[in-house]
Amino acid sequence: MLSPPGRRAVLRAGGLATAGAAVAGLTAACGSGRPAAAPSAPPSAPPSAPPPGPARQARPSGAAPAVPRRYAGQPVEIAHGPRDRPRVALTFHGNGDPATARAVLAAAEKAGARVTVLAIGSWLAAHPDLARRILDGGHELGNHTQRHLAINDLPEAEAYAEITGCAQRLRRLTGSIGTWFRPSQTQYATPLVQKLAQRAGYPHVLSYDVDSLDFTSPGAAAVTRTVTGTIRPGSVVSLHFGYADTADAMPPLLEELARRNLRAVTTTELLTP
Repeated sequence: MLSPPGRRAVLRAGGLATAGAAVAGLTAACGSGRPAAAPSAPPSAPPSAPPPGPARQARPSGAAPAVPRRYAGQPVEIAHGPRDRPRVALTFHGNGDPATARAVLAAAEKAGARVTVLAIGSWLAAHPDLARRILDGGHELGNHTQRHLAINDLPEAEAYAEITGCAQRLRRLTGSIGTWFRPSQTQYATPLVQKLAQRAGYPHVLSYDVDSLDFTSPGAAAVTRTVTGTIRPGSVVSLHFGYADTADAMPPLLEELARRNLRAVTTTELLTP
């Protein structure tokens, strides 16, 4: 097995070290500030349906795809799960080089962990096979907007198109709009974006209470320290595909969670009694 430096060399080969810079507009990190008041644009009509064409099913034939659920007693925007159970959710912004994404998924599976991937629609369009890879690994797949724009700052019609554009991509690939919606370039959605997400079919907006800061490329050890320094039962952790530091941090992070008897599960499992 490769040592951490060896894994880093493999992941960085072919330009992975500069993946974040190469796709800066797509992979800009989601911020942590609470938004200002929502704009008061008039309601807009839903975008037209996607052009007809055969759907590429990401789940095995006969398996019902997961769909968004409403959780009684939970707010519209969910930042963490119950604090009285030893479970946490590792959630990943789905973007960046596919090799790094696969390395993260493989590390999670080796440790018996399941994760939640909030994918950018344009990333899925470029790498449609990753939808199958995520779901076949026992993970869950959700919506992180179509182009990863600053959704809280968009006019209503454009913000809604960002949500539904990714939802349509997910439906074509998997038969479902995905299990969760997370707003792009923000930790918290405005009331308007929350309303638009519900209109698009997502009863809840998924936030988080632990920010790994992995998008700053601080090194695998720093990513691990940041997460383990603040995580507790019920936490939802924000992480990113596309960064070698994140892939390198997965084994020690999962080892530390196991040492603390914290089980990494999907967000749906986190919130299900």
